[in-house]
Amino acid sequence: MPHDPYKALYVHLPFCVRRCRYCDFATEAAPSDSPAIERYVEDLCLQVRRASKEGELGAVETVYLGGGTPSHVGLSRLSMLLYTLSLSMRLEPDVECTMEANPESFDARMAADIWALGVNRLSLGVQSLDDEVLGILGRPHDAQAALAAIAAAGTRFDNVSVDVMCGIPGQSVASLADTLQRLVDAGAKHVSVYPLAVEEGTSLYRDMMRGRFPEPDEDEQAEAMVAAKELLERAGFHRYEVASYALEGFECRHNKAYWTGKPYLGIGRSAATMTQNDQRRMRVTDGQVTDDLDRRQMYAEDLMLGMRMSAGVPRELVDEASSVLPDTKQVLARLVGIGLVEEDADAFRPTERGWLQGNELYGALFDLA
Repeated sequence: MPHDPYKALYVHLPFCVRRCRYCDFATEAAPSDSPAIERYVEDLCLQVRRASKEGELGAVETVYLGGGTPSHVGLSRLSMLLYTLSLSMRLEPDVECTMEANPESFDARMAADIWALGVNRLSLGVQSLDDEVLGILGRPHDAQAALAAIAAAGTRFDNVSVDVMCGIPGQSVASLADTLQRLVDAGAKHVSVYPLAVEEGTSLYRDMMRGRFPEPDEDEQAEAMVAAKELLERAGFHRYEVASYALEGFECRHNKAYWTGKPYLGIGRSAATMTQNDQRRMRVTDGQVTDDLDRRQMYAEDLMLGMRMSAGVPRELVDEASSVLPDTKQVLARLVGIGLVEEDADAFRPTERGWLQGNELYGALFDLA
């Protein structure tokens, strides 16, 4: 279908040194010198060139190299991929270009080279600075390596993000707070805090089924999320998305594109693409349609995704949605009444309770369609 131009590009590199015990993503463990990685990156470059020739990269404003562990594929392959991107689109400093990395495969030399090739934002998978917690998660690095990676990133990158997990069996709120404080002190400008989700089929799930670890407790996870919010806000970070905190000016533009309904192109195995026009929104992964939304469902989804952001849903969008979803204002009034949403002259915004009870909040809005 004719569609609006893509504003975001996601490139998936699905290889890791090993699978973490909680991971159910589309990844595989492979040696960094594996011929499979070589073939995969060469194919990615061909797909990038093809997308460029078809005019699909001309309006891209953000690029995200995710995984897997992009840093695991090595400098020569990353250089080939980034060079291809620079020839295929406008990869200027105003285009946010993020690369994910893990501490065990990242150093100052990689920082210098990928920065020179156009990466201007680095996202490091840390998860914790408690070695006991890292062991439970099956991470391939320790706390010292994580801090060394942040220091290496700081030799070139001003914009360094870190991922942290909470609600992990054996992790106290004090352990989480210590991790966050040390990451702030180390110079992180953006922090994402995710509650542990134990997915069926993972090593951690099997151990929980055998009784070796307790299942995550939702109340403990909520307590941890509140503690994270309080600590990070004291350190000058603001929460702009349900799981993401940033110093002013360091919000992730690529992630915001997902939550604000901007079309995005996914390249690589299991990478999702979202196309849309005024009447229809489709998501496709590996050639299979995973979402096919009509105009009513698009507006309901935009309202739902807007509530992931602290900015919330602007009144103009509420008015537009009401023209095709007549119950919109009534449902929002009910959500305000039960304390999940607050309103002012400009927007409807999620409350702290609304974020903690996200399933109820998001479900009520998507059910409008």
